[in-house]
Amino acid sequence: MSDEKKIIFSGMQPSGLITLGNYLGALNNWRKMQDDYNCLYCIVDMHAITIRQDPAKLRKQAKELLLQYLAVGLDPQKSILYYQSHVSQHAELGWILNCYTYMGELNRMTQFKEKSLSHADNINAGLFTYPVLMAADILLYQTDLVPVGEDQRQHLEITRDIAARFNGVYGDVFKIPEAYIGKVGARIMALQDPTKKMSKSDENKNNTIALLDEPAVVMNKIKRAVTDSDNEVRYSDDKPGIKNLLNIYCAVTGESVEAAEKEFANAGYGTFKTAVGEAVVANLEPIQQKVKDLAKNQDYIDSVIKEGAEKASRLAQRTLQKVQKKIGFPARIK
Repeated sequence: MSDEKKIIFSGMQPSGLITLGNYLGALNNWRKMQDDYNCLYCIVDMHAITIRQDPAKLRKQAKELLLQYLAVGLDPQKSILYYQSHVSQHAELGWILNCYTYMGELNRMTQFKEKSLSHADNINAGLFTYPVLMAADILLYQTDLVPVGEDQRQHLEITRDIAARFNGVYGDVFKIPEAYIGKVGARIMALQDPTKKMSKSDENKNNTIALLDEPAVVMNKIKRAVTDSDNEVRYSDDKPGIKNLLNIYCAVTGESVEAAEKEFANAGYGTFKTAVGEAVVANLEPIQQKVKDLAKNQDYIDSVIKEGAEKASRLAQRTLQKVQKKIGFPARIK
């Protein structure tokens, strides 16, 4: 990694299917960052187990996510791609930082409250201390910048607080990370409820388009997307369904909203939805083909997994050793 470039860390859970929203809102931007930053893109499978997972399914989804990382253009020669569970320093630093985090801080975390409501039968300690592990993820690599959506901004703030508290006691150990404010990716909303964000955890699969959905499935979901009754393709807050479809169309074609409005000025919703569906299918087709090709090359995938973990572990160990020395752990005998 170049010492001249700033470090960016981000990751996704291998739970649920990667959606068009994830791709256009995050992954596409991650790809563009690779030339200007030192990027670490993690598959955060340790975070995923705060909710009960089927082991075989979790392994399968973790591999599928890695294939999709590669297929959208994340390059293991430019970025470090790895499984969180393969780099034990995440858990080691997570435990240490637990001892520098206050219960009151964790009690204020909005995501814990929301997930506790939706998983009332499994309110576990990992769910409660999730933000501390996230802090370890970020601080391990002396990260400069973290791309965050609104739902993760609170977690970055507690990461900054933990780092500042630790530094206050032991000196300049952790870099204090900043939020990455780059070009905003397309904000894609749910197809059946365009007032909420498209989410891979949505139980209604008609709300989402998965990156690996078959063309016929994509077309069907777009055609069934909620719109309104006036049949006018216009970008307006009072037409959330049409606004969302225009955002999708413009994101996958590169057209401006103004050009798209003119293009479909005299078209009905049927014609417009067909065009949106075809544009999405055309955009996803090369990604889906790349995933299929990668799946046949297990030796290459194994090498990416192995090398990514080794690179991440080397970087993480530098920070962890510094932390262990600062807090008084005995040095390991080599």
